[in-house]
Amino acid sequence: MSTQRSWRIVHSEASLGWGGQEHRVLAELIGFRKRGAWVALLAPENSEIFQRARVDGIKVQILDTRKFRYLFTALRLKRWLRANNVQVVNTHSSRDGYLVGAAARLARVPLLIRSRHIDVDYPNPRISRHAFTTFADHVLTTSEKITGHLKSTFCLQDDHVSTVPTGIDLARFAPDGPKADLFEESNPDQYPVVGMVSVLRSWKGHSVFLEAANLLKAQGVKARYVIVGEGPVRESVLQKISECNLSAETSLTGYREDIPEVLRALDVLAIPSTGHEGIPQIGLQALACGTSVVGSDAGGIPEIIQPGETGRIVKTSDAGQLADAIATSLMDKEESLRMAANGRQLVEHSHGVGHMLNRLENIYAGYVGVSQPMRILS
Repeated sequence: MSTQRSWRIVHSEASLGWGGQEHRVLAELIGFRKRGAWVALLAPENSEIFQRARVDGIKVQILDTRKFRYLFTALRLKRWLRANNVQVVNTHSSRDGYLVGAAARLARVPLLIRSRHIDVDYPNPRISRHAFTTFADHVLTTSEKITGHLKSTFCLQDDHVSTVPTGIDLARFAPDGPKADLFEESNPDQYPVVGMVSVLRSWKGHSVFLEAANLLKAQGVKARYVIVGEGPVRESVLQKISECNLSAETSLTGYREDIPEVLRALDVLAIPSTGHEGIPQIGLQALACGTSVVGSDAGGIPEIIQPGETGRIVKTSDAGQLADAIATSLMDKEESLRMAANGRQLVEHSHGVGHMLNRLENIYAGYVGVSQPMRILS
C-alpha cells in the first residue's frame, strides 16, 4: 500500500540501553521514512537510540526526563509537537509515556499510541491504567500474550489494543550468506554450536541455558556454546560459566552487529526466557535465517516457535527439558531442517518489515483518516 506522504510521526523512548525495544523503535522510524513520512525521535541525548538515530539521519530532539523539569519539558514539547503538526505520537517506556503523553494531549495530537514490548505485572492497576487509557488512544503490543494481559488487567476494549510483532528485514536475515567466526581456534566446525543472542538480563534465562549445557556435557554430547550480547548481568553469566565448568566450551562474545552471520553459524538457537517476553525479535530473525530454535513457553515465544512446526518448546526454567530439546535438535537434523524451513515461510508470510508497516498504517488511518493540509514550520 502507498503511504500518505503527509504522515508526521514522532516516537519517544526514555531508555538508555539498546535491546529489542529500541531496535523496534528505530525500525519503525526508518521504515516510514522510506515510505515518504516525516519522522522524528524524542530521547535522552546520552541514550544509544538517540546516537544511532542521528547517525541514520533521523530527526532527533533531546528529551529531558528529569522529574523536577517535568512541567517545563511538557510545555516545551507541546509547542514543538504543534509547530511540527505531528499526527502520530508513539511512546514506549513509562517515563516518556507520561511526559510525552501529557505533551501530546496538550498539543491535541490526533493519535497517541502507547507501545508495550514486554509482559509485566501491575501492582497498582488503578494508577497504571492511565498509561494505557488517559495517555493512549490506542495500545500496541508485540504479542497476543501481552495483549490479553493488558485487556484483562485494565478492562480494555478489543479495538483499543493491537498486536503487531516487530517486522524482520527478510533480505538481511536470510538462510544464504556468510557465517560469523565465533571461536578463535582454527577448526570451528569440529562440534555443533548452540547459542543465545540477547541482552544480558536476569529474565533472559542464561543460567538455565548454562545448566542445560552442563547436563549435555555430562551426557557426553559434544557441542560448543556461545552467548552473544551485553548487559547488567554479565558478571553473573561469567560466574555461572565457571560454576558449570564450561569455560573451555563457551564463548561470551559481547555485543555484535553481525547477527545474521551469527545466526547462520549456529546449529541451534536457544531462547530460554523465564518471563516478560513478547514475541522475541531474535526468534523471528533465527527463523528467517533457517536456524533451528528451541524456546521456553514464556510470554509470546510459543506464538512463533510452534511445537513440531517451526521449532521446539520446553517448560520455563526447566534445564533438563532444554538439554533434551537441544540434543534432539542436533541429532534429528532432518526434522530440524524441516521446521526451520517452515519458520522461514512463517516469517515471509506474516512478519516482514513491510507487513508490520502496513498494519501500523492501517491503525493510523483508522484514527487520523484521510490526508489533511499541513502547515509545516520546521
